[in-house]
Amino acid sequence: MAYEVTLIPGDGIGPEVTQAAVRVLEATGIKFNWDMAYAGDYAQDTYGTPLPSYVFNSIRRNKVALKGPITTPIGSGFRSVNVALRKGLDLYVCLRPCKSYPGAPTVHQDVDIVVIRENTEDLYLGIEYERDTVEGEMLARFIIESGADGIRDDSNFSIKVISESATRRIAKYAFDYARANNRKKVTAVHKANILKYTDGLFLSTASKVAREYPDIYFETVIVDSMCMQLARFPQRHDILVLPNLYGDIISELCAGLIGGLGLAPGANIGDDIAVFEPTHGSAPKYTGQNKVNPMAMMLSGVMMLRYLGEKEAADRVERAIAEVVAEGKSVTYDMKPDRNDPTAVGTSQVADAVIEKMEE
Repeated sequence: MAYEVTLIPGDGIGPEVTQAAVRVLEATGIKFNWDMAYAGDYAQDTYGTPLPSYVFNSIRRNKVALKGPITTPIGSGFRSVNVALRKGLDLYVCLRPCKSYPGAPTVHQDVDIVVIRENTEDLYLGIEYERDTVEGEMLARFIIESGADGIRDDSNFSIKVISESATRRIAKYAFDYARANNRKKVTAVHKANILKYTDGLFLSTASKVAREYPDIYFETVIVDSMCMQLARFPQRHDILVLPNLYGDIISELCAGLIGGLGLAPGANIGDDIAVFEPTHGSAPKYTGQNKVNPMAMMLSGVMMLRYLGEKEAADRVERAIAEVVAEGKSVTYDMKPDRNDPTAVGTSQVADAVIEKMEE
């Protein structure tokens, strides 16, 4: 049997790391029928949209996708393809494991944190209003008439949205994940001391869900305190469940704890659809240079294998990656103690090394 999987190469360095991951996945002996789909810059140039409808159709049909990074324009241009996919497919879970491997360039060892980020609302809903528009002026007037102060005439607005229903399902996912993976603790991260209605709702709802799981230890931590704790004692934390924005930021911090984004895989998961992709971006300045670390993409493939029930193959790939990291020879520049080390290898050579370890 072959698995039907949508393959989205992405743009920038996406096609290079995707090709490396595909080679490693196919080396397991598991059969895949890759359904190619294009999104991002290439799709914009070819189809006039960064996210053609056929991409959604492919993912809905196959239920599983492996996706390379896609460039998101800053400050202008089309909105994030990643956000559009998550919203359009209701991929409400952003799952980002951050696990340290011996030999990675980091001061912290024995880190094994899973960041579970609510993926569909918060500020990432993109509800924004610009000053000097009818809508912006109406909103400013409503806020002022409601008794708030501090609204300057030259303000733009973004609306933060937290719902009880979305919070409940992400909290339940976190606790169910803990049970399924023999994890011991779930920490809800928030700023409810200041944002009493939005983060306050997130905190109270997660706390109610926690009562349904008496076998899992539950705690709550304010987001700024969590940053300090992670910088000092990351080993004390297990599963973190967070609203969208904090989850995005904290997952990057956790990636730094384990040696960088080159080792940080991810997945966006809904009730019956999952899209696996690395945490890092498309790094367009390195396009075509065979330079960047493909391990985050490979580890996203490991997550996909586990999702498909191919645990033995997933463990084999992860062990091979860990051995390459520990050996420290066939790794890219970001995995060297000196980033200018001339012995650093390229993207495709890392794939070669991982496949060789798998075959030993």
